[in-house]
Amino acid sequence: MNATPEGDRARIAFMGRRNAGKSSLLNAIAGQPVSIVSHVPGTTTDPVKKAMELLPLGPVVLVDTAGLDDDQADVGSLRTQRARLELRSADLVLIVTDPATGAGAFEHELMEQLRKAGTAFFLVLNKCDEAPMSADALAALSEAIKAPVFAVSSQTGAGVPELKRAISEIKLDEPASQRIIGDMLVRGDIVVLVVPVDSAAPKGRLILPQQQTIRDILDSGCIAVVAQVSELARTLASLGAPPRMVVTDSQAFAEVRAIVPMNVELTSFSILFARYKGDYDVLKAGVDALDKLRDGDRVLIVEGCTHRRQCDDIGTVKIPKWLKAYTRKDLALEFASGAGWPEDLSPYALIIHCGGCMLPRREIKRRILDAQRAGVPIANYGLLIAKLRGVFDSVVS
Repeated sequence: MNATPEGDRARIAFMGRRNAGKSSLLNAIAGQPVSIVSHVPGTTTDPVKKAMELLPLGPVVLVDTAGLDDDQADVGSLRTQRARLELRSADLVLIVTDPATGAGAFEHELMEQLRKAGTAFFLVLNKCDEAPMSADALAALSEAIKAPVFAVSSQTGAGVPELKRAISEIKLDEPASQRIIGDMLVRGDIVVLVVPVDSAAPKGRLILPQQQTIRDILDSGCIAVVAQVSELARTLASLGAPPRMVVTDSQAFAEVRAIVPMNVELTSFSILFARYKGDYDVLKAGVDALDKLRDGDRVLIVEGCTHRRQCDDIGTVKIPKWLKAYTRKDLALEFASGAGWPEDLSPYALIIHCGGCMLPRREIKRRILDAQRAGVPIANYGLLIAKLRGVFDSVVS
């Protein structure tokens, strides 16, 4: 459970009006005081997250959010905006209300929004110790809204075990068993991973996509061999037989392609994540937009994580340099990171997105869908860099 990155966990978001008992319900499910509980409306401001294990579902993240009805000027708007961002990446939303309020117009509007997004949700009537509801009334409400309804009490614990069981048994849209690379390997295969150690590499560790790929190789009963670009030729020669595949950091594509024999499949960590978390075909097709760019076109370059930019940063330095050399156009480049994602994508001629290792798969899919709805091509770092570095046809099948 501790080894599962947040981006690979199922996300359960607690949403609803202020003082509906979202924080106390999260604490009851987590079995510990994660969120601050108070009768003062608006106590929860930024989303509060708790990682835990819910078997048989597996590792999850519980996300407590601010009340969506926060009407305080400016600050309230920012709180609800942050809360609504969680709707994009949630696998399941618990709409928390109480028997006195029930499912009013506010809750029905939220339910309709979730239905349109294809997001599963439960209606949870909290504080049932104060206003109990009969089984018949709960069944009638469930039938009316066409969704599961639970009556619980965060104070007494009534109904909480049943709710936890229902959460743990929910079927996600995408199976947690989807692999990064293992489905392309046969037990005993050797995979060489090229990991540059430069100023952008974190000191004393590997970045998350590299760690996850190595683990998936090992889980497949295969052998992972790790080397830097400078040691790659010697590493390949020492194997005695060609490896099944070479996986490289995208920024080293040109150098690695010159070393790896053409009969050995070559890909990158970012390309592997294009198929693991995104829509590979859409992201591959987005690369075609490179040859259609014109002077003045706006291009958005997006990274899912936030980190201190180095002098040779891949997103803000190297990709812009390669874009200029390839297109020979005067492009207007814009950058976003973390949760930053423009509501209006229509001004852009192309979106270039990182592999998304730190983002939930549902959020990556939403971003791709946003781009498609806006009619804007979207490409993945690895696929685009392969094109910019002249190796696209030999690394993409």
